[in-house]
Amino acid sequence: MEPSLSRGTLVRFAIFAVLVVLPWIAHAMDDPFWITIATRMLIYGLAAMSLDLILGYGAMVSFGHAAFFGLGAYVVGVLTHHNFYDEVIPFLPIEWVGSMSAFVQWPLAMLVSGFIALLIGVLSLRTQGVYFIMITLAFAQMLYFFMIGLPDYGGEDGLNLWQRSEIPGLDLSDSSQFYYVVLVLVSLWFLLSRRVVESRFGRVLTGCRYNEPRMRTLGYPVVRYKLLAFTISAMGTGLAGALMANQNEFVSPSLMAWSTSGELMVMVILGGMGTLIGPLVGAFLLLSFEEVLAGLTEHWMVILGPLLVFSVLFARGGLYRFLVGQRDDE
Repeated sequence: MEPSLSRGTLVRFAIFAVLVVLPWIAHAMDDPFWITIATRMLIYGLAAMSLDLILGYGAMVSFGHAAFFGLGAYVVGVLTHHNFYDEVIPFLPIEWVGSMSAFVQWPLAMLVSGFIALLIGVLSLRTQGVYFIMITLAFAQMLYFFMIGLPDYGGEDGLNLWQRSEIPGLDLSDSSQFYYVVLVLVSLWFLLSRRVVESRFGRVLTGCRYNEPRMRTLGYPVVRYKLLAFTISAMGTGLAGALMANQNEFVSPSLMAWSTSGELMVMVILGGMGTLIGPLVGAFLLLSFEEVLAGLTEHWMVILGPLLVFSVLFARGGLYRFLVGQRDDE
């Protein structure tokens, strides 16, 4: 709970207001490229926010969330590929040539990511601590190499998409319209996630973070709660992957690489674990650092490292908690 709701609400409102007017500012500066950059930040923020649901509230350190990010992207890629070439998808029990509708592609990306997460979670949640980290990483690497071994979908070279998903009445090829679609989805996911963590389910999940043996002693089916949280988190990450496929109009196994999982984790820690809005702030901060520093020098990572260290040291508990004056243990 936040010690000062008014201050936290003010910060969240300010963030949302800036995001709403950002395309107008970019056009006024005659630099619409920043709309594309901001869209990418929102998408990564959505994935980081989803990871925070289990990392910040359930103390489940997953190093394999990139797998769900990549799965969501590949669902869009496969459906677009077969629809464009009017080819039947070979591994389905029905004859289907895919779809370009966002109302088909994006929910299906969430469902596939959630289903795979359910299977992985059933096995992974038998372990804890470093073993959980390693087994989620192992599953992610398995999926990574599985996608590399599919030459029909580009293999290691990836798969080009010829157009973005379709929403009636909108043109997602327009960067501003796509940006606002992403912003609406991120906002809805934040509200849904906030509703989840403030519910009885969320309280039990938070209790597991602080004292799991006690929650088990009280009679709560801890593994079921954690498995459901893991699945919901993967669904949000899969949606982010679907949006990233549209953003890049390209998918590749690199989206599933372990480095992507590490990047998402850095965003969560940098912005503030257990805050939901913090990971979004962390995504904007990290990707802004990368974008600005990469334009200054090719050795930008040498500068980025110390900046991240100073951010963690002087904004302990994350940047969002620092802004609202909240301690890490609250």
